[in-house]
Amino acid sequence: MCLRPGLKAPDFEADAYDPKAGELKKVKLSDYRGKWVILFFYPADFTFV
Repeated sequence: MCLRPGLKAPDFEADAYDPKAGELKKVKLSDYRGKWVILFFYPADFTFV
């Protein structure tokens, strides 16, 4: 699936760090329905792009 600006992202689940709890937790995109969300990722840390 190709994602582009303006298209809806599919629902997914991922591990995320919760700084308030100081631990990793599972989050779903659907947890943020009705809110503004910015999604970003690093394809591989410390690679020369």
